[in-house]
Amino acid sequence: MHAHTWARVMTATAGVVSAGRAVLGIELGSTRIKAVLTDPSGQRLASGVHSWESRLEDGHWTYSQEHIEGGLVACVADLRRDLHEVHGISLSTVAALGVSAMMHGYIALDEDDQWLVPFRTWRDTTTAQAAQELGCALGVNIPQRWSVAHYYQAHLDGESHLARVVRLTTLAGWVHLRLTGEHILGVGDASGMFPIDTATGTYDQWMLGVVDDLMERHGTTGPSRPLEHLLPRVLRAGRPAGTLTPAGARLLDPSGGFDPGALVCPPEGDAGTGMVATNSVRPRTANVSVGTSVFAMTVLDDVWRSADPNVDVVCTPEGAQVAMVHANNGAHELDAWAGVFADFARKLSLDVTRDDVFRVLLDAADEGANNAGGTVVHNFIAGEPVVGVEAGRPLMARGQSDRLTLADLVRANVYTVFASLAIGMRSLRIAGVTTDNVVAHGGVFRTKGVAQQALAAALDSPVSVLRGAGEGGAWGMALLAALLLHPDLDLPDFLTQVVFASTAAETVVPNPEDVAGFAEYLSRFEGLLPLQAMAAQLP
Repeated sequence: MHAHTWARVMTATAGVVSAGRAVLGIELGSTRIKAVLTDPSGQRLASGVHSWESRLEDGHWTYSQEHIEGGLVACVADLRRDLHEVHGISLSTVAALGVSAMMHGYIALDEDDQWLVPFRTWRDTTTAQAAQELGCALGVNIPQRWSVAHYYQAHLDGESHLARVVRLTTLAGWVHLRLTGEHILGVGDASGMFPIDTATGTYDQWMLGVVDDLMERHGTTGPSRPLEHLLPRVLRAGRPAGTLTPAGARLLDPSGGFDPGALVCPPEGDAGTGMVATNSVRPRTANVSVGTSVFAMTVLDDVWRSADPNVDVVCTPEGAQVAMVHANNGAHELDAWAGVFADFARKLSLDVTRDDVFRVLLDAADEGANNAGGTVVHNFIAGEPVVGVEAGRPLMARGQSDRLTLADLVRANVYTVFASLAIGMRSLRIAGVTTDNVVAHGGVFRTKGVAQQALAAALDSPVSVLRGAGEGGAWGMALLAALLLHPDLDLPDFLTQVVFASTAAETVVPNPEDVAGFAEYLSRFEGLLPLQAMAAQLP
C-alpha cells in the first residue's frame, strides 16, 4: 500500500473511532475468543484474540465463569492494543456491538441470574435419551446439543437444580444478559434451544405444550412454570436488543475505560455468524464452517420438517429455515498434528510459527494420493452422533502394505475433517435439497489448495472461499451489529449491497479423481468405526 493511501486509511479509521461510529463484534468460539472492530460498512479496523479450551468435568464439557469473564477482558484488551499499535488511537466507545458464541448448550439461571450448574456445551453427548424421546414426541429431530435436550435430560436424571430454574439460555444469551440486562436471543441461536415456528418467528407453541405435558406426565423435580417462560425472548436480525449498561461496560473493561450506551444487537450462535460472514443467508445458498466442529448450513427455499437424526432444522439470523448438518469433531486432530510437527521443528532449533507449520503440512498434503494412500484417521475427540460414536478416541490406521508418508498422513487428517460431515450430508442429497453455491470459511482455508479441494471432493460440489472479506464469526457478529445502523436495509440486502459488493471469491470445482479417492477413503473411515466402541473402553 502506498504511503498516501495508508495515510488516508489511518485518517479514516481515526475519524470513525473518535466519532464513536465504530462497531464491535465478539465471538466466544471453542478454542478462541475473538473480537473485531469495523466501520459501519463492515470494513475491519482492528481485532483481538484470546485462546482458551474447554474442560471435561464431571462428565460434561464446560468453561468456567472465570474463564469466560477473563477471556472477554483479555480479548477486548488485545483489540485495543491492536488499534493503538496500528493506528495510534484509543477505543472508549462504539456505536453498536454484538456477541455470539458456540451454539446452543445449556445455562440454567436462578432468580438472581446465578448459574445453577456449570455451563454444558455443544460438545456434550450425554443427552441421547432426552433427544430421542423429544424427537419422537415432537416429530422433528432434536439434536443432543440443543438446550431443550439438556433441560429434559436433567429432568430424566432427577437433577435437583431444576426446582430453582428461572431462566434458560445459551452462552451468547448469558453474555448478552450480562452486557444489557436483557433476556433475549437472536432467532438463529434460539432455534437451537427449541424449534421455531417460521410463521411467527418465535418458539413453536404446540411443541412447547407437548414438552410441558411430558414433564408433567412423567413427574418432575422442575419448576411449575411453563418452558416458554424460561426461554429468552426471540428477535430477528436488525432489531435492537438493548443497550450496553455500565455493568456491561465494566464486564468488557473492569478499569472503566469503556463507555456504556452503545446499541446491542440480538446475540447469535456461531452458526448464524458463519452464514453472515459468507453472505449465505438467501434461499439456496450454503456455507461450511470448519473449526473444532464442522457444519454445513443450507438455506431452504420452502418450509421443511425432518425427523432425520443427521439434519437439524434451524434458522438464519433473519428467521429463514436452514438445514444444518453438524459434526462434533472437525479440525482439532489436524491442529494436534501441527503441534507435533511444530514441536519437532523447535527441537531442531528452527524458528517457525504455527502458521508456517500449517502451510508446509497442507502443501505436503497436496502431493498425497487421492485416497490418502490407505491411511485413515478418526478425529473423534468427543462423541460423534452423526456416525453413532458415543465417546470418541482419536485413531490412525493403515494397511500392512501401505507406506506411511507425510503427504498421505496429512491428507488423511484433512479428509477426516470432512468425513462425518459427508456422511451426514447424504440425507440432504436423498431429500433432493440442492444449492446454488457453497462458501467455506475457517482457519484451515487460509492456506489455498488442499482443504478447499478436499471439501469439494467430499460434497462433490464447487466450493468458494471469499478473499479479503474478513475472517470468522466475530466479523459476522460485527456485521449483525452494523445492521442496526442501516435501518433501511434488511440483512440480505445489507450484505449484498454494502458489505460484499466488491468482494472476490475463489472457486474450485471437484476433481473427479479426488471425488473417487475421497469416496474410497470414506469407505475405510466407516469400516473402522466398530473400533471406536472398543477404544472407548480404554482408560
